[in-house]
Amino acid sequence: MILKYIAGVDEAGRGPLAGAVIAAAVILDPNKPIAGLADSKQLSEKQREHLYLQIQSSALAFAIGRAEHTEIDEINILQASLLAMARAVSGLSLIPDHVQVDGNKTPQLTCSVEAIVRGDQTVAAISAASIIAKVTRDQEMRLLDQLYPHYGFAIHKGYPTKAHLAALMKYGPCPIHRRSFAPVKRASDG
Repeated sequence: MILKYIAGVDEAGRGPLAGAVIAAAVILDPNKPIAGLADSKQLSEKQREHLYLQIQSSALAFAIGRAEHTEIDEINILQASLLAMARAVSGLSLIPDHVQVDGNKTPQLTCSVEAIVRGDQTVAAISAASIIAKVTRDQEMRLLDQLYPHYGFAIHKGYPTKAHLAALMKYGPCPIHRRSFAPVKRASDG
């Protein structure tokens, strides 16, 4: 059987203390290869933004899926990540024949799916999904920084940096903090 559409899937935002976890699914066009695709964490912000636009204009299809901070608190970050991935795949305008996911766990899908450890470094479509997810989440955190300026979301994107933890202790959690994460729990109790 020849696989026609293969989607790469990855997420951004498992480690932060605030905001949604964002996943992306990308089906690349084999006739329009994109130079420079890599794991989003290995690229500069400028490189990611450039590739983000290139992926959007060259891919056969891409979609974003998300799980909100409240869902993360309800079902845990792993399950929320898998849910966001499934939502991204279901949002694609083309139905994939096969899905390749970064990591060692797969979401439940109606097509075949495989987990590829470090896939964001070795599979172009997963690298593309990694970039789309990361840029989308970073843009969102910059917007949320305007709503909650005390926490520095535009700088650290919700990750547990020293500055973020200090703001959390000083101001307590804001509405987008993940209440099930230990540092947020401690700030709530303190």
